[in-house]
Amino acid sequence: MPTRVTTAQPFDHEACAPEILVEDDFQRFSSQRWRVEAQHPDTRVGVADGQLLIDSPQGVTVWLDQPLDGAYRIEFQRQVLLGDGPNDRLSDLNQFWGARDPRRAALFTRNGILEEYDELDLYYVGMGGNGNTTTRFRHYDGTGERPLLGEYSDPGHLLQANRRYHIGIEVDGIGTRFLVDGQLFFETRHQGTSGGGYFGFRSVWSRQLISHFRVLRLA
Repeated sequence: MPTRVTTAQPFDHEACAPEILVEDDFQRFSSQRWRVEAQHPDTRVGVADGQLLIDSPQGVTVWLDQPLDGAYRIEFQRQVLLGDGPNDRLSDLNQFWGARDPRRAALFTRNGILEEYDELDLYYVGMGGNGNTTTRFRHYDGTGERPLLGEYSDPGHLLQANRRYHIGIEVDGIGTRFLVDGQLFFETRHQGTSGGGYFGFRSVWSRQLISHFRVLRLA
């Protein structure tokens, strides 16, 4: 019986690579890509050595000016700096995602005060909040209520000074997940929301660096 010879097909790396929806290497700050809502006029948001710098004495949100929908993954590296800066405080590595305003077509109408976001529909994780005593997961439901979906207070889920964390946020048709250095911190099923909307970096009184930001399409 003759031997059957098969020829190996070349591996298509591009076909297997994830679709990148958004990517920023922070070589420059783009006011067309990022929208800043800052409570204090001395807040600084810009780039430094290929990283996004957020340095604020009060509340600040830096929104990605592009709504996200469908199944996607947001990922970035982020650290809270503790040195000799006037705003250095180990607290509030926070983020909003899936944000929508049920009352207005325009989302960017606020001044960085946390309570101004209460009537939005969004997911929120405050990692190392309240002076680095809690890490909390909430769903703002668009009515002013902010149901608490999960909370930690142990050191393993709080912040370490100057540590660079890899953050992953995944959204699909079923629910959403929040991961830190590959470890699942929180997950929930959608309730009355799809998870589509805007993403924003959020903080209060701290100095932080963010790098390697991108949004990928999930299969």
